[in-house]
Amino acid sequence: MRQEMEFDEAKQKSRLNLVCCQFDIAWENKHLAPGAGVVVAETGGVKVVPLICYDLRFPELFRDAASKGAELFVVIASWPQQRAEHWRVLLQARAIENQASVVGVDRCGSDPKNAYRGQSRVIDPAGTVVADAGSGQCVMQIEIALDSLTSYRQKLPFLQDMRL
Repeated sequence: MRQEMEFDEAKQKSRLNLVCCQFDIAWENKHLAPGAGVVVAETGGVKVVPLICYDLRFPELFRDAASKGAELFVVIASWPQQRAEHWRVLLQARAIENQASVVGVDRCGSDPKNAYRGQSRVIDPAGTVVADAGSGQCVMQIEIALDSLTSYRQKLPFLQDMRL
């Protein structure tokens, strides 16, 4: 219970780019306030960073979290179908450049402005898609092995050369 509460607090604090942007497709800036910065929340022994779809466009947020030890990025999204390729490529890029697992959770269906294809997915630190939900509703259960993440980072120690 406490871990869930801490994760919820971190999620609230990590909404960085809302409202401060001119680009507003899904009305977020009318209903949500921006967060104060990237938060790395440890839950179940994993350093998790909650982010929203617009944050995916800003690699520096992910890099900042990686410098704080992030192991898993969770990106919650309402990514429109007309930019579905951006969704797929950016999720993979964030995994590769930060040597972290990425879970992208996207909606499916439609609203008055857009259609949403879904394509929630899990990507490993090498950029390999290990699970893809497709375009419909579903529930996925994926095990992410932290020992393989540690091994991967030791074999390719790029993060050690990071300069912020």
